[in-house]
Amino acid sequence: MRSLVLIGHGSHLNPESAAAVYRYAELLRQRQVFDEVVEGYWKEEPSLRQVLRTCASTDVTIIPMFISEGYFTETVIPRELGLGHQGPVPPEGVARTLGGRTVRYTLPYGVHPAMTEVILERAREVLPDADGSDTALIIIGHGTTRNENSNKVVHHNAALLRERGIFSEVHALFLDEEPKVTGWRERVSARRVVMVPFFASEGWHTLETIPEDLSLEGTVTTFTAEDGQEGQGEQTVYYARPVGTHPAVADVIVQLALEARGASVSGGDHATEHRAAWSALLERARQGLRMGEIVVQFQNGLYEIRHALDEGRSAETLTTLVTPEGLRDHTRLDERGEHRPVHTLRNLRRGWRAVVTEDDLPHAVHTLYPAVVEEGYAYSTHNLRPTPWPTTAKRQTGIYARVQKATPEQVEHVAQDVCGGCLKTRIWAGQRLSQTFLDGVPGAIPCAEACTFLVAEIREEVAGKRGQGGGHH
Repeated sequence: MRSLVLIGHGSHLNPESAAAVYRYAELLRQRQVFDEVVEGYWKEEPSLRQVLRTCASTDVTIIPMFISEGYFTETVIPRELGLGHQGPVPPEGVARTLGGRTVRYTLPYGVHPAMTEVILERAREVLPDADGSDTALIIIGHGTTRNENSNKVVHHNAALLRERGIFSEVHALFLDEEPKVTGWRERVSARRVVMVPFFASEGWHTLETIPEDLSLEGTVTTFTAEDGQEGQGEQTVYYARPVGTHPAVADVIVQLALEARGASVSGGDHATEHRAAWSALLERARQGLRMGEIVVQFQNGLYEIRHALDEGRSAETLTTLVTPEGLRDHTRLDERGEHRPVHTLRNLRRGWRAVVTEDDLPHAVHTLYPAVVEEGYAYSTHNLRPTPWPTTAKRQTGIYARVQKATPEQVEHVAQDVCGGCLKTRIWAGQRLSQTFLDGVPGAIPCAEACTFLVAEIREEVAGKRGQGGGHH
């Protein structure tokens, strides 16, 4: 048995940030190359600290769903996963044994050689008749001063495509470092210009920042000669979709996994505690389960899940969902249309019912409450180790290192506000549960460590910006 884990960044604010990872996970599940495909996130759930516990296998391969090497792939992800590795990841990846699991961690998919062809595919989509004599290609990268490796893959692909002579010019330009994409007209002389964002997903930068900064009006924008810009004639820009959302990325992910250090064909065993946790959940579900804000009933060989406040409502008055993916998409937003990065906040929307098979029930419950079953079972068997706030704070780096300066009073003030709306009990702060939802107490859910949402809010509190909308969520 083999588990594949896709790690995305996620967002506390933007529900679309995780969409590409969700889609690739679905594609890879359909291919059945791996026994399971699990998603994990830095800013959403299951978190990087939880995701290994959600894997059913003792054989795990982890792919960072990032477009380039950098701070997250070299520092944050290995640190949060407990890999004991910092810095550049070798080409064959990193292999460790963690909690009885063999864990392999690879390079981000964006640095794989096959991504050069994905760039070309994106360019051809918006301009099928590209002619090298009058067409330039601009590969747009994010760029950062935090890690010098982050721009290497963009420059490398630009050099490879330049050598192939398909375009008259090929440029690597960036949002946050030189050479900047905002100065493209000073560098490009070709009449037609294809711009391909080298980004992992559709998001704020690809949908807003780049079009606004460059005055793009959609897929095709024509710029006339500008006064004072000598020799600059009319130019037409063809703006492509980001490379990270191309279906061919699924092939790249599989290749990365199969090429990983110590990659296994036979795989591992079922993780004992994971199997026990879900067996306990299924036993409760067959009898009728109340968990958080949901109620699960076993009827005619199928399981119905609905909001507990919709109990008793006629099925005809509810939206019926029949797949875990449909349930996930329907409940990602609350009733006000706002993103729910923390699933145990008491804001699960009402008005739906999911009807799933026993095979799909674990995925459906995991969609609603990621890692809750595994952690709830671990707590009930005295195997959930809490991480106190000082330990969590000390681990933070980058812009979040500021939380190390938070006083206990500040931490408690923010926690009462943020965690007050959450179903979980703060085990990490010394609180205790005598029972869990597995014992029939719906809201008895343990929280082993401060989540990234709380960490971000504490950072804003220390910076004096909380409530001012100045966060990096």
